[in-house]
Formats: sequence, C-alpha cells, structure tokens
Amino acid sequence: MSIRKNFDISAYLVVGPENTKGQHVVTIIKDAVDAGFTCVQIRSKVASAYELIQLTRQASDVIAQAGKSDEVALLVNDRLDVILAARKQGIKVDGIHVGQSDIPVKVCREYLGEDSIVGLSARAHELFEYIKTLDVSQVDYFGAGPLHETKTKPDCGLDWNGKVVTRSFVDISKLAKLSPIPVVVGGGVKLVDIPPLAQTGVDGFFVVSAVAMADDPKLAAANLVKTWKLNKPNQSIRKA
Repeated sequence: MSIRKNFDISAYLVVGPENTKGQHVVTIIKDAVDAGFTCVQIRSKVASAYELIQLTRQASDVIAQAGKSDEVALLVNDRLDVILAARKQGIKVDGIHVGQSDIPVKVCREYLGEDSIVGLSARAHELFEYIKTLDVSQVDYFGAGPLHETKTKPDCGLDWNGKVVTRSFVDISKLAKLSPIPVVVGGGVKLVDIPPLAQTGVDGFFVVSAVAMADDPKLAAANLVKTWKLNKPNQSIRKA
C-alpha cells in the first residue's frame, strides 16, 4: 500500500544542513524518528543537488533502519529533480513539498505519480480565499503559517508589501474548518505553542529550530510529540 493512503503529518520535521547548529542532519533525523516524528522533509537552499540526493539517501536509510518506512513519510522540498534522481538510484522518497512559486502541483503529480505525496504551502496573506478556491484534487495537505516570524525562513508569510503576516490560533482554527484537506502548521513553533495548536483542529505541527537547533534534539522531539498527543489524544489520520 502507498504511504499516500495513510500518511501522518502530526509531527513533521523540516531540516537541512543550514539549520542544525553544526550537528549532522541525519543524526537529527534519527533522533526525531526515534522520538516519534511521523514526517521528514529535506529542505535546503544552499546544498547542491548531489548533496541533497545523499542526504535523502541517508534519511531514507535511517527511517528504514527504524522499521518505519511504511509509517514515516520522507519528502523533499521543491527539488523535483532531486527526487527523480534519488528514485532512479533506488532511494525511497515518498513525495514533494512545494510553494506557489515552485514547480506547479500538476507537474509534480505528472512526474511523481499517483502514489506520491504532494504538499503545498498556502499563501499566508490570502490564505482563506486561496483554500476556498484552489482545486485540491492533486494536493495531499497544506502547509500553513507562520505562527511566529522565524529566522530559518525569513520570507515565510510575506504579503505583497513585504510585511510578515503571522497567524493567530483563531485564524488557524478557522483554517482547519475551511480546508478540505489536512493542514500542518509551523513557523517558529515551540513547545509552549503545541497545546493551543492541538486544540485548533489542524492535523499537525512542523518545526525546524525547535528540534534541529535544540541542545538535545531527541529530547526536544520527544517532548513535542508527547505534548501533541496529550492535547490531541483522539487524533485520527485524515486522508487526502
């Protein structure tokens, strides 16, 4: 069965070599997966295609070694070429995450096939209209935010005037009700944000710094997962 049929975005790590305080990306991924994270996205604006393919291979191996290849989705941000090259080399990659200015969803689906996960960032400054009007038939989940301004992606949430538009928990609750597909929320999310975020009705949280730049990534990841589960104990996996 394709992981697309029952993927879980409740605890979602986004990571690349520029976000790790000198720690190895793969070690952080291992810590997060061991702690119960359910989705991993490789994202880097500085790594070469070769480096991204190697990172993807190592991440896939770590997930397999944990016995979680059918549970933990491995995605790559934006780089359709990296995913295709990785798959050509026999690396298990489950899909892609793109934004509005990246490769169109339709093209991703055409090249990656129906068994792949395609995630899409929703524009913060026109989020609600966008979600109501977009054809989501080719999209598996929305990545929304930012909850806070974040140094790991300073352009996250920029409106047409260059102002960062953050989202309140009230906004996020409205978003969860409006969206026909699962929603994962991030952007500066910290442990203290998890209880109110879990109550909004969204399907998960995504983090970069809260795990990848923590002094103890495994402990930080475990605390995030535990807190999410405590505040959303009856969560069921939503299917696209």
